[in-house]
Amino acid sequence: MSITIKDTNNIDKYKKIIKELCSYKVRIGIFASVDSDLVKIAAAHEFGASIKPKNGRFLTIPVNKKAKGKNPRDISDLFVIRAESGELFLAKEKGKSDLEFYYWLARSVEIPERSFIRSGFDERLPKIEKEATRLVKDVLVMKISPRLCFELLGDYIVGELKDYMTNLDSPPNSTLTKNMKGSSNPLIDSGRLRQSISYKVVKA
Repeated sequence: MSITIKDTNNIDKYKKIIKELCSYKVRIGIFASVDSDLVKIAAAHEFGASIKPKNGRFLTIPVNKKAKGKNPRDISDLFVIRAESGELFLAKEKGKSDLEFYYWLARSVEIPERSFIRSGFDERLPKIEKEATRLVKDVLVMKISPRLCFELLGDYIVGELKDYMTNLDSPPNSTLTKNMKGSSNPLIDSGRLRQSISYKVVKA
């Protein structure tokens, strides 16, 4: 009687898989040119910023939805008015005895740090580590490829950061900003910044 011995040693396969796993990394963030408006907005929120006018003496901050996205020069009949607090505004007449405010004239604006990438990652790290462990196990049993592991992990992290950003409420917006946006969430206005968070799988 002959006996056939089948070698089921997968050490070489695992070496190849582990080598491929170590050849990738995932990057999370806002992927745009460094001088783009989106990256500047993201950096201002992530690290905080002091905004000062580049030209002229004042920043024109919209306080009316009609002014949002517009240059003051696009709105006719605006004039400067000083409030009792001493702050200056651009307004126009509304009817015979009322005023409609369009812009707050500010010499500078301080944007507090509202980290949504670093803080979001730190807060969600236990969940991210758990998901990474699950995905690596799937790679080792040859259920998914190493590349797909990183693709799925990147997508998972992006989802967690977007969720963190949606629920972020500190530091809060000023009352002026809340009224302008119609929302109390300090990082979400149009949703463009939130949607811009993405990932890239690259070679390590």
